[in-house]
Amino acid sequence: MKILLSDKATIMIRAMLSQPDRKWVARDFEREYGVGRARAATVLSTLRKKGFVGGIRSGRLAHSVLQNKEELLDEWLKVYKFERNEAYLYYSAQGDVLSRLKSYFASKKQGMAYALTLHTGANFITHYVNTPTMYCYLPAKNFNNASLDLRQVLDLKELKRGGNFCLIKPYYKTAVFFNTQKIKGYNVVSDLQLYLDLYHFLQRGREHAEYLLKTLKEEGKNIV
Repeated sequence: MKILLSDKATIMIRAMLSQPDRKWVARDFEREYGVGRARAATVLSTLRKKGFVGGIRSGRLAHSVLQNKEELLDEWLKVYKFERNEAYLYYSAQGDVLSRLKSYFASKKQGMAYALTLHTGANFITHYVNTPTMYCYLPAKNFNNASLDLRQVLDLKELKRGGNFCLIKPYYKTAVFFNTQKIKGYNVVSDLQLYLDLYHFLQRGREHAEYLLKTLKEEGKNIV
């Protein structure tokens, strides 16, 4: 379902998943999330046709409510893979590179200008996969300049092969940062984005995604 590859559409879906019982109208997404009202109406109409939105279609009490959330996630996983992002792999000889990353953004008063994902982010919740490679999203806007600055500060080396620090220009330019969470002082993408990124990832991604889901359920949390 191509709608699940649209940045604006997935902002709406993420918002609806985060408030699953809320009754939505198109202007809510315009006012709260910056999605144009006409586009929001089109997305809601498409989701309704696909059976993922219920509620009252028209009239003074018209509204939309998300439904069939598990099926929606299944459809999402059919079209999205982490490889849709642009990933650039570097090498760091520093053992404290993550803490230096956090300090760098704190010093620039840009504490939310990054988010960790894949095993790096999920391990803050699960401690499940031991891997030396770190994965970090930077905003798509001004990515080239931001990544160059960060590479210089962290002394990241370009290699033809190998590497242990990955800077990622996100496919979902805005939505990937939706509901970014702070864990032990670090920015980690939402549980939903962790699951989406891990699910098709070749290096033990599916295994970690399923363990993440299990861990969250044990804590009384659900991604959908």
